[in-house]
Amino acid sequence: MFSFKPIALGLALVAGSCGAAPLVDVLELPAQRSELALRSPLLDLAQAGQRLVAVGQRGHILYSDDEGQSWTQASVPVSSDLTAVQFPTEKQGWAVGHDGVVLHSGDGGASWQKQLDGRQLGRLMQDHYSARPDAGQWLEESKRIETEGADKPFLDLWFSDERNGFVVGAFNLIFRTRDGGQSWEPWTDRTDNPSGYHLNAISGDGEHLYIAGEQGLLLRLDDNGERFQALESPYQGSFFGISAQPGAVLAYGLRGHAYRSTDGGASWTVVKTGLSSSITASTRDGKGNLYLFGQTGQALASRDQGASFQPLDIGQPVPVYGALASRDNGLLLVGARGISQRPVVSGKQE
Repeated sequence: MFSFKPIALGLALVAGSCGAAPLVDVLELPAQRSELALRSPLLDLAQAGQRLVAVGQRGHILYSDDEGQSWTQASVPVSSDLTAVQFPTEKQGWAVGHDGVVLHSGDGGASWQKQLDGRQLGRLMQDHYSARPDAGQWLEESKRIETEGADKPFLDLWFSDERNGFVVGAFNLIFRTRDGGQSWEPWTDRTDNPSGYHLNAISGDGEHLYIAGEQGLLLRLDDNGERFQALESPYQGSFFGISAQPGAVLAYGLRGHAYRSTDGGASWTVVKTGLSSSITASTRDGKGNLYLFGQTGQALASRDQGASFQPLDIGQPVPVYGALASRDNGLLLVGARGISQRPVVSGKQE
């Protein structure tokens, strides 16, 4: 029961004036500026118009306006580890992470404001479910979450535009906004996930919206847009990511397993990757090529919408948590060693 997004403590040790080290809540501690931020663990990156934005541990967010040649650290109000970022428009973007954090930027990632954190989740759920006479188990769950405090991470997010989006995370944690994050609605009761498995990834193809999680969990938003229904899964191991595009969706995860569907998740076909390590990241380039990255640094490329993959030479292997195809036909990778740029070498692709 885990995700490949690294786990961190919800509290940071900060030296006091008398030499002691009191515990300081990372939800109240702004991210510290550091020259080492570029080489510290980063977990995801996204395109914000012409700008690149990367997020990672200790609340670090970096942005680049020159294709990744130089990076500037953003102003961030928390020090929680950040796991995912997305910009549905050039200026409007969101990031999520540990301690139930949801951050919003209205200036393309240069500065961020907190919209939600784990201290609010239980109360939001109680307020929502207390008005429903049939919501006994969800009301009890919300009380438990409030009692346990801000210890639940969000692991991924998906926004269709600057108003409508979902954030998903550990133990079936899922919230929806219809107003750009001004308010959040719990959807715990709207997922076919009775065991409360982690929701590790969410992705849409323009027609369907999918969630992938642990223990083979695969969900798809129903045609009415009101519930995530379970799909028959081809695999009982955990999925760490899902890549959806019109006509094809690929779920991938533990020990190199990947499965592809061309009928909206009604059926799945195994995709041979040749990997024994877990697949931790994916990206697509402007030509529609799909890339996968393994836990130990292997890279694969597909030119047929994920039906088959070939090894890709990207130089020295590095663990990859997030990837983005650059406009110069290269790859931007983030992981335990920060940001790296890699050319795409044809090699075994041909």
